[in-house]
Amino acid sequence: MAITGAAGLLDAWEAGLAEAPAGRALLLHGTARPDLDAAALPAVPLGERESDLFALRRALFGERMQVRLECRTCGADMEFELDAGQFARSLGGSEETAVRLTQDGWDITFRLPAAADLTAAARAADPRAALLARCLVSAAHDGTPKAADALPAPVQQRIAEAVKAADPGADVMLTIGCPECGTATRAELDIASYLWTELDAWARDLLLDVHLLATAYGWSEPEILALSPLRRRYYLELCADV
Repeated sequence: MAITGAAGLLDAWEAGLAEAPAGRALLLHGTARPDLDAAALPAVPLGERESDLFALRRALFGERMQVRLECRTCGADMEFELDAGQFARSLGGSEETAVRLTQDGWDITFRLPAAADLTAAARAADPRAALLARCLVSAAHDGTPKAADALPAPVQQRIAEAVKAADPGADVMLTIGCPECGTATRAELDIASYLWTELDAWARDLLLDVHLLATAYGWSEPEILALSPLRRRYYLELCADV
């Protein structure tokens, strides 16, 4: 992965300030995958996108992830640590872009959902039905073509199970036992939101460093950002000693 420098990350952060969570996730994915055209990013299967974001997170902030959840039973705060690398490897990314089902006379091809599909489906009155219609490539029963709204509930459930098996990283869930009451709490790990929170804190700290060094030495922002983090920290320590 080609890692964007400090100036590029600040540009992505600044652009993301005006975006909703979906737009921020797209910006982060573009940072993680500079090899992909921006128009192609929304069509990447969700599991692959999550894997890319985990890789970006590890490259920028390391392997260890501090996570906090609230127990849904007793309300206790639960803090724990995840190994981002091990976690990402256990999920992986799907090498397929579609699943095919042949059962009880049904022959179905269904495309793995991508971020663009979720965004469009969320605007519909029935998001589940809209997602099914968007991602259904073809469906036939005993050779007769069928539309998405003609699929019976058991077939829709079978599609959902097949997609989950083919792209497990698309929906990352944690199950954590509460140390206080022992109840298990399930929660989604939204790596895009988690990474944005870290990037936001990093960007604000870096801009404070730029302000302090510019005030002390008269350097421009590009000159300060061109310094390595170690040199910036050293100059900041010298400022504090004055």
